[in-house]
Amino acid sequence: MIIVGISAYYHDSAVALLRNGKIIAAAQEERFSRTKHDASFPGMALQYCLDEAGIAAEDIDYVVFYDKPFLKFERLLDTYLSFAPRGFASFKKAMPLWIGEKLFMKTLLAKELSRLSALVDWTSKLLFSEHHLSHAASAFYPSPFAEAAVLTLDGVGEWATSSIAVGSGRRLQVLKELHFPHSMGLLYSAFTHHLGFRVNSGEYKVMGLAPYGRPQLPTPNFWARVLRFQARVSRIV
Repeated sequence: MIIVGISAYYHDSAVALLRNGKIIAAAQEERFSRTKHDASFPGMALQYCLDEAGIAAEDIDYVVFYDKPFLKFERLLDTYLSFAPRGFASFKKAMPLWIGEKLFMKTLLAKELSRLSALVDWTSKLLFSEHHLSHAASAFYPSPFAEAAVLTLDGVGEWATSSIAVGSGRRLQVLKELHFPHSMGLLYSAFTHHLGFRVNSGEYKVMGLAPYGRPQLPTPNFWARVLRFQARVSRIV
């Protein structure tokens, strides 16, 4: 069985191809487009993976997308309503993209995949995984462990920002989640922004700088600025 996993339309688009549960090839689109953090559909990365596997697009059994757009849209609407009318400018900017494109992700993906082959009914092959389950699967299934606890921390998926899962054999079950707006990842993004780096881009620089810091407590004003920024990020992510 050939399964293709796709991440796209947010940041760092990528593809992974599995044959009978084994990773055959994986690549990020930016390696081919030469666009840093390329978020577009990873067509060139997908073609590379197909070439590495020595197969055609018609041989793909399933294509799995990394999250569930409808659940994410539900969270966005709930957040905008909670902060109305303060978030109207962001709401006005985000809605055309969602209504015109992201809510119809299945159609959009099928259209992009049809560029590889118009002979395949891509809609019937498309599956959507929850965001944190995708994170947990990418850690557990390639690991050497038959059983493991899996901790996932990020900014936010659909609703979850942190999750605990248990993997055993082929089974992976999410046991507990922390939901938006409570997020360690968004707090990390707030620090990234405060230090002058781009959110969803410069976090690794903050991580690299951490060993060179001094154990000195920030001032109360610093924490106030961080919390204000985190509240602003929470309204738009």
